[in-house]
Amino acid sequence: MSFKIPLFDLNFDEREENAVIETLRSKWISTGPVTTRFEENFAALLDVKHAIALSNCTVALHIALVVLNVKEGDEIICPSLTFVATANAIKYINAIPVFCDVKSPENLTMDPDLIERLITPKTKGIVVMHYGGFACDMDRISAIAASHNLFILEDSCHGPLSEYKGKKLGTIGEIGCFSFFSNKNISTGEGGMLVTNSDELARRVRLLRSHGMTTLSYERSKGHSTTYDVVELGYNYRMDDIRSSIGIVQLEKLPGDLKQRVKIRQYYIEKLKDIEGLIIPFKNYQEFCSNYIFPVLLDKAGSVCRDQVRDELHAKGIQTSIHYPPVHLFQIYRDNSKPLPVTESVAENLITLPMHANLSFGDIDYIAGSLNEILCR
Repeated sequence: MSFKIPLFDLNFDEREENAVIETLRSKWISTGPVTTRFEENFAALLDVKHAIALSNCTVALHIALVVLNVKEGDEIICPSLTFVATANAIKYINAIPVFCDVKSPENLTMDPDLIERLITPKTKGIVVMHYGGFACDMDRISAIAASHNLFILEDSCHGPLSEYKGKKLGTIGEIGCFSFFSNKNISTGEGGMLVTNSDELARRVRLLRSHGMTTLSYERSKGHSTTYDVVELGYNYRMDDIRSSIGIVQLEKLPGDLKQRVKIRQYYIEKLKDIEGLIIPFKNYQEFCSNYIFPVLLDKAGSVCRDQVRDELHAKGIQTSIHYPPVHLFQIYRDNSKPLPVTESVAENLITLPMHANLSFGDIDYIAGSLNEILCR
């Protein structure tokens, strides 16, 4: 159906179109100078040494685990309240995802106290996911990781330019990974970025993203090298210049887009805060946030009631979603997982409301009024 108020709205105009046309006319459309410029711009915006463009965030997570020397049988602590790619990347290399519960209905990030209890002699690292762009407790998690000699990999797909105590998310752990899927804050259709301050990790990622080859096609085409060696078993994880050209434009728009999302979130909270039976996660969050999504929870209503509320919102033309079904309850992970009571309760009561920079205050008035009317019944 066509929704009066969609969940997301793609922030595209003629600037993206012109960037693609310019790249097509350059006659170089694979990984080349435009991708290099996108990487440089991204690194500068996050104040990080290295940004490496990849075909999506899932492969960014995978290649990150490879260069962090995760081996078969290693345990990696990660959230269950995330998109399944976070755990799948661990499973790709036959490591073991160990799922951690979230803090509370008010804070949907991993609970550091529970992280520490999950550590065993097999634990190699921690993958944090900054839910909705809201930062995990990185001071606590960093201290835990340091005391147990564990790496931190940041799944920052929700959080470009989000901050934790003045640091950009994705730049706090050893590696950060970002998504440019069509509904993300930065969209190139498909695409991802890996960032790190480690020269050695960046060198290996660049090598492995293109089959373990010592030179890229663009370098050889310009006469910088006429031959190459293959020194490691790598992958075809490159991003092309067409999508990178879109990414450059999207990156230019990002600060303004996020400032507007801050205003939208503040107005949402004002309109929703007094609705009985509704919990607004991160309501008092003070750090700068990308506000990728706007989640709310029905107060212990259960999935049947939650689905009824969503159906009624849809009937009123308001598109919603659920971020996310718990990964540990999917069939592929169910047999080796333990109960996560907070995550499971949150997932049964969660509704993701529309959030994008083109939402008007009138749209939010309509959403809040509709939600209040439905819940009062």
